[in-house]
Amino acid sequence: MTSRTAAGAICAAAGLIAGCSSPFDRTYADVRSLDKTLPRGVEQVPPSAYRNTSDSGKTVAPALSIGASPDDYIRYALYNSPEVEAAYQRWRAAGERLPQASALPDPRANLRYSFMDDEATAGIMQSFPWPGTLRSREDAAASAAMAAWREFEAVRMAVAERVLISLHELAYVDAAIRITGENLELIRSFEEVVRSRYRVGTGSHPELIRVQVELGQMEDRRAELLALRPVYVAELNALLNRASLAEIRPVSRLPGLRIASDVSSVIAVAQRANPTLLALDERAEEQRLLAKAARKSGLPEFSAGIDYMFYEGHVVNRTGAGDPVMVTIGMTIPLWRERYNAGVREALTSRLAVSSQRSNESNRLSASIHRAWFEHTDADRRVRLYEQSLIPKAQESLRASLAGFRAGDTRFLDLLDTERTLLEFELAAERARADRGQSLARLHRLVGQPIPTQLTDPDWQPDLSDEVQP
Repeated sequence: MTSRTAAGAICAAAGLIAGCSSPFDRTYADVRSLDKTLPRGVEQVPPSAYRNTSDSGKTVAPALSIGASPDDYIRYALYNSPEVEAAYQRWRAAGERLPQASALPDPRANLRYSFMDDEATAGIMQSFPWPGTLRSREDAAASAAMAAWREFEAVRMAVAERVLISLHELAYVDAAIRITGENLELIRSFEEVVRSRYRVGTGSHPELIRVQVELGQMEDRRAELLALRPVYVAELNALLNRASLAEIRPVSRLPGLRIASDVSSVIAVAQRANPTLLALDERAEEQRLLAKAARKSGLPEFSAGIDYMFYEGHVVNRTGAGDPVMVTIGMTIPLWRERYNAGVREALTSRLAVSSQRSNESNRLSASIHRAWFEHTDADRRVRLYEQSLIPKAQESLRASLAGFRAGDTRFLDLLDTERTLLEFELAAERARADRGQSLARLHRLVGQPIPTQLTDPDWQPDLSDEVQP
C-alpha cells in the first residue's frame, strides 16, 4: 500500500507540472519574432552567407564580375564579411534575452511522505513577481537588442567605408602605374633622340646622362607602384573575406561624386541618423527600464500553489471528510532594502554614464564631420584645379617644348622639366580624386545614411580597357 500511495503522489505531481502554464509562455516562432528587436523603420534583415532570407530558403550570394562597380564590391563584402556576421550574431543573441527576461520563475514541485501515517502530499508552487516587473525587464532586453542592431548597422557602414577607401586607393595606384608607364615610354623616346644626336655630334653627353638618370628614376617609381599594388589588393581581399592573393582586376577611374549639402545640414542629419548615437540612445532607455524593474523588484513577490493529499485506501483529509486538495498562497517580505536600493542606483548611474558617453560621441561626431567635410571639399577643389587649369596648361607647354626641341629652339633640360611637371600634375590629380572619394566614404559612415551627391562628370563611363602590365 505504501508504495502505491507514493507512486500515485509522484504521478499526480508530474501531471500538475505538465499541465502548468503561464501567460508569459510563447511559442518558438514568437520568440524568433523581430518585432521587439528591430528599431522602428527597419523592415528586413540584410542577407549574409550564414543565413537564409529568400522565399525559397536559399541565399543567393553576390558575385564580382568584370567591371564590377563600387556598390558590387560593397554588397559582396557585406555578404561575406566575418566582422559583419559577428555583429549580426550579437544582435541575434541579444534578441534571445527577451524570452529569458519575460519568463516566470520555474514552478517548484513538492513531494512529502509520512511513513508513520502512510500518507503523502504532492504539490506545486509558482511565484509571481510584482505586476509589471517582467514587462520592464523584457522592454529593457528589447532596448538592448535594438542597440545591438544599431551597432550592427555601424559595423556594416564601417566595412562599406573601408571597401570604398581601399577601392579608391587601388584606383589611384592603377592610374599612377598607367600614367608612369606612359611617361616612361615618352622618356625612352627622348633617350633615343638624344642618343642619336650624340652619335652625330649634335647632342651633348650631359644631356644623355641626364635623360638616362631620369629614365632610371621613372623605372624605379613604376617598379615601386607595381610592388605596392599587391598590398592594397590583399587589404581589399581581406574585407571581401577572400584569399589575399585572389585576383582583382585593374580598377578603372571611379565616378567622381561631390556632396550637394552644406556642412550644417550634414551634421544635423548625423545627429539623428548616426547608428552609434542611436545605439547609445537605446542603451540609455535600457538603463531607464532596468531602474524601473529594480524598483519593482523591491516589492513583494507572490506565490500560489496546490497540494494534493493521499491516504491509504481512500482519499480524504484528516477529519475523514472533505476535499484532499489544498491551496497555498504566500508572498516574500523584501526586508533588506539596501540590496534593492543599490540595484536602482546602479541602473541610474549607468544611465548617466551612457548619457555622458552620448554627449561625448556627439561632439566627436561633429568634429569628425567638419574634418571629413574639409578634406572632401579641398580634394574636390584640387581636382578641378588640376583638371581645368594646371594639366591643360602643362600639356600645352609640353607640346610647345616638343616642337621647339625638334626645331632646335628648346633645350632638352627644359623639355625634361616640362614633362616632369605634367607627370606630377597628373599624379596629383589622381591623388586628389582618391582623397575626394575616401573622404566622401567617411562622411557617409559618419552620417549613417546616404548623403545627396552630384556626379562631377555627367558623361562619365567606366574605362574597362585599363590594364596594369608587370
